[in-house]
Amino acid sequence: MQIETPHGPAEVALDEADDPAFLLVLTHGSNGSVDAPDLLAVRETALGLGGAVARVTQPFRLAGRRAPGSAVKQDEAWLHVVGVVRERFGDVPLVQGGRSNGARVACRTARAAGAVGVLALAFPLRPPRDPERTRVGELRSAGAEVVVVNGDRDPFGVPDAADAAHVEVLAGERHDLNRDPAAVGRAAEPWLRRWAARPVRAGGGSPAGPARPGEG
Repeated sequence: MQIETPHGPAEVALDEADDPAFLLVLTHGSNGSVDAPDLLAVRETALGLGGAVARVTQPFRLAGRRAPGSAVKQDEAWLHVVGVVRERFGDVPLVQGGRSNGARVACRTARAAGAVGVLALAFPLRPPRDPERTRVGELRSAGAEVVVVNGDRDPFGVPDAADAAHVEVLAGERHDLNRDPAAVGRAAEPWLRRWAARPVRAGGGSPAGPARPGEG
């Protein structure tokens, strides 16, 4: 379905579920699509856990552009889409996620969206041509549990374990995470299962109940 945002139309591929345990909203990278192998693997994992999944093609990609442009406009459009999608599912926990630039959007907007968690795939920590510049502040400011899945050969680098609730590093993977997409789904599964097993009311911040991934 298409959703009109303040910055152009977005497109949502929606997999609904009967009485979903959570809603997972995913998006693509700067020059990618919602059919990226790692996104599809996470989609399958979430559906298997009883979640509903929305894959969002953002306005800039739907318009054929390869660069997202203004972060402010991108985030405004994203929050509009998430708000419309959430109306279909009521008060279930919202988890945001995406790959590369999409992971950045999910982190930047998590607090405003009221997300309980963020799944950041191939988070682009440092531009390869400007390695002194870091985007770690986007991870730290999410206001929700962030789980990072990166490859150990990613030229954008790998976030430090202290900068997220959990950082999963996949051997042999580069930025596209397409060598073994199923491994990406397996990496996300324990964390997504927490929302399936212990649903909480949406509304922002991390729940008090579940332990952080890697604890307990």
